[in-house]
Amino acid sequence: MKKMMIFEPATCCSTGLCGPSIDPELLRVSTVVDNLRKKGVSIERYNLTGSPQVFVDNKTINKVLNREGIEMLPITMVDGAIVKTKAYPTNREFCKLLGISEDYLKTGLKVKSKGCDCGGRCC
Repeated sequence: MKKMMIFEPATCCSTGLCGPSIDPELLRVSTVVDNLRKKGVSIERYNLTGSPQVFVDNKTINKVLNREGIEMLPITMVDGAIVKTKAYPTNREFCKLLGISEDYLKTGLKVKSKGCDCGGRCC
């Protein structure tokens, strides 16, 4: 199976749940990565604040950041090759880049509706 690494800009957390407002993109990525990891997909995330040495040690990332600057972050690599810069992969791109079915993104959880009188049809 392919291995994905995501190198992220400096933030206080990877979930997007900290600070005065929630970052929906970070929340989406955190959810997708968590779901894929639970299904055995190899994904590593590195935040510039929490893991600066990884950015230094990875020669490819180090070279890009020295040449282009931190504006290139986030950077996504698959099997050691850069596949996307300046934005996180979309859900469809996660699947395409990792060679997996979009079914991997499904959590299998159903949220019960409250008071919509659908008789359970919308859940």
